[in-house]
Amino acid sequence: MYYVVETEKSFEQAAADLNAAVIRHKFGVLYVHDIGATLRSKGVEFAEQCKVFEVCNPVQAAKVMSADMRLNMALPCRISVYTEQGKTMIGMIRPKQMLAGLSQDPALAQVAGEVEDITIQMVDEAR
Repeated sequence: MYYVVETEKSFEQAAADLNAAVIRHKFGVLYVHDIGATLRSKGVEFAEQCKVFEVCNPVQAAKVMSADMRLNMALPCRISVYTEQGKTMIGMIRPKQMLAGLSQDPALAQVAGEVEDITIQMVDEAR
C-alpha cells in the first residue's frame, strides 16, 4: 500500500529535489504542508520534520472526476518527505491500491496505474 524509500540526502535537499521532479514530470505542486513546523507552532513537541506535497496532473484528475465525482476526495496525490529516527524518507500511498478500494472501474484503475508509475519515478528521482 505504501511506497517509501530512504535517502542519504538532507531533509531540505530531498524536499527540493522532489519539488523539481514533480515539475519535470509535468505535475503541479498545489501546496506543501509543513506539518512538523505547524505542530511546533501550536506548542506541540515534535522532533521530526515532515512536508507533504500535494501534487496533481490536471488531465489525469479530470479523467478521475469525470468518471466519479466523489473521487475528488482522494485527490490530489500526496508525496511526503519526512525524517524518522535520524533518517530522511520519501513516500506515498500507492494510487492504484487506494483507488481500488474506492472504485471497481477498470478505466480508473488504468489512470491510477499511470499516475502511480509517474509518482514512483518522482520519488525515485528525488532519492
